[in-house]
Amino acid sequence: MPIRRLPEHLVNRIAAGEVVERPASALKELVENAVDAGATRITVRLSSGGIDRVEVIDDGCGMSAEEMALALERHATSKLPDDDIEGVETLGFRGEALPSIASVSRLTLESRVRGAEGWSRIVDNGDLEEEGPAALPPGTRVLVENLFAKVPARRKFLRTPRSEYAAAADTIRRLAMARSDIGFTLEHDGRRNIAVQPGETRPERVAALTDRQLIENSVAVDYDRGTAKLEGVASLPTFNRGVADHQYLFVNGRPVKDRLLIGAVRGAYQDLLARDRHPVLALFLTVPAGEVDVNVHPAKTEVRFREPANIRGLIVGGLRHALDEAGFRSVQRPSAAALGNWQAEPVEGGVGQSSTAYPQGYSSEHPQPHQQGHPQGFQQRAAFFTPPPGSDQASVWDGAPEYQPAPEGKAEAAEAPVPDAATHPLGIARGQVSETYIVAEAEDGLVIVDQHAAHERLVLERMNRAVAEGGVASQGLLVPEVVDLDESACDALEERIGELAELGLELERFGPKAMLVRATPAMLGAGDTKGLVRDLADEIAAYDQHLSLKEKLDHVAATMACHGSVRAGRVLAVAEMNALLREMEVTPHSGQCNHGRPTWVKLGHGDIEKLFGRK
Repeated sequence: MPIRRLPEHLVNRIAAGEVVERPASALKELVENAVDAGATRITVRLSSGGIDRVEVIDDGCGMSAEEMALALERHATSKLPDDDIEGVETLGFRGEALPSIASVSRLTLESRVRGAEGWSRIVDNGDLEEEGPAALPPGTRVLVENLFAKVPARRKFLRTPRSEYAAAADTIRRLAMARSDIGFTLEHDGRRNIAVQPGETRPERVAALTDRQLIENSVAVDYDRGTAKLEGVASLPTFNRGVADHQYLFVNGRPVKDRLLIGAVRGAYQDLLARDRHPVLALFLTVPAGEVDVNVHPAKTEVRFREPANIRGLIVGGLRHALDEAGFRSVQRPSAAALGNWQAEPVEGGVGQSSTAYPQGYSSEHPQPHQQGHPQGFQQRAAFFTPPPGSDQASVWDGAPEYQPAPEGKAEAAEAPVPDAATHPLGIARGQVSETYIVAEAEDGLVIVDQHAAHERLVLERMNRAVAEGGVASQGLLVPEVVDLDESACDALEERIGELAELGLELERFGPKAMLVRATPAMLGAGDTKGLVRDLADEIAAYDQHLSLKEKLDHVAATMACHGSVRAGRVLAVAEMNALLREMEVTPHSGQCNHGRPTWVKLGHGDIEKLFGRK
């Protein structure tokens, strides 16, 4: 077959296949044009997820009739005035969006320049249908109807209206985050789903488009490295999601989807979050135009960096610096579901009814007996509390019930004046519950600390500091301990003997299927040495091929810290509890354990008052 030129309509449809994959793709191109036109407000209306109708209205600079005709031709653009494609600063610049969309839909383009009359052009699947004057305010209105209606091979691959709308909403969400100075409105089938106002701060805009609670549970990112700058908002590790869909990256104001971000974020949070949890964040990267290529994808959703390793280091370093500044912060308030589990005993004649209310004349301050058997106090109480006739309790009281003394707490004698809770953010320890949780009184509420999770984080931070200062001190075992493992696990540990020694764990190969432990990290103290070595073997086997050396060491240190921390079920003295609280206040990341769970929560005075109906 001889070489021939393709007809214009076929060329346009091929170009449309590169630029317009679905309604969200067309919407992205149209909104980017509105942004580049200097709009301050952009309104988007969709029907059936954009399959039947996509309408974009802006108050930008508008176009004259001659410019509108040129805009519908391929490779015509106003965004490359000096033909410098490497230095492009606008969102769109290829000049293919409008003609490509018009070749696979019915497109109505209306625009008006300030001080002039408006004009309209209607193109149906590449053919000019009509044009003429139009009445509209300054700006541009683009209406796309029946996308792919005459291209059934493309239309049948579109998803359901609900899925197409989700993609379109994500597109608007990303563009609205990138430009907090522009107001965006999104309506779907007559219902307004997104409405943000111009002039919002960046944290306010990101929170409005992701989660309103993000403002209280996030840190600001502001980090420079050379000519590159990183800004944005990142959630605390304890404020996370089960999927990575709430992570957004912007390069020079352009929303992009890049695998570099996912890897860098995982590296920054790798010892702060469980592996199946993901933070919520929006990062805005500013780099010289010559250091990034924005022309590697027809839809401009991907970019290529000249020095990707430097960019990854910038993201990891910026996030770690911001999280270090957060100190012991975590998501402090208990969830609404947790508060809902508190049940208030109803009071007779009050808010509700109670089956355990005191009878008339009985005082809750009545002295309680504290000795076994049936002492006089017990007989007085039995005579005083008479169950109603015919109740199940009558048979019990008629006999000789076994007396159980009232529960009582044990208070330690104070050896020093009780500190002032107002001077400590995490308050002063008042006791321990279930040998697992420390209860402390702060100036603004009640603090509950998970002693194991908190101490696990503290031990990890101590190990990290020791490694940075030259190595973790080790403590030799009086009798070396033999740990039986399979051969592959022993091989993996043997390859890392030198790195483990830096963390204070001295191992030696002991036959084909065993390792000999000669010393353990001194800060861990006595513990389950065999369990520690087995867990380390599993960690190294699972992640050895995918992580950098530092990330491997961090995983190993986290596993060691978990084995060396205070376990749930251990009774702590009040002095130990307070020492733990004080160290948490000065230790970075102590608001969450190594797996991303919160180490402490605060029940504010207002929450406590609500539980008792005082508020």
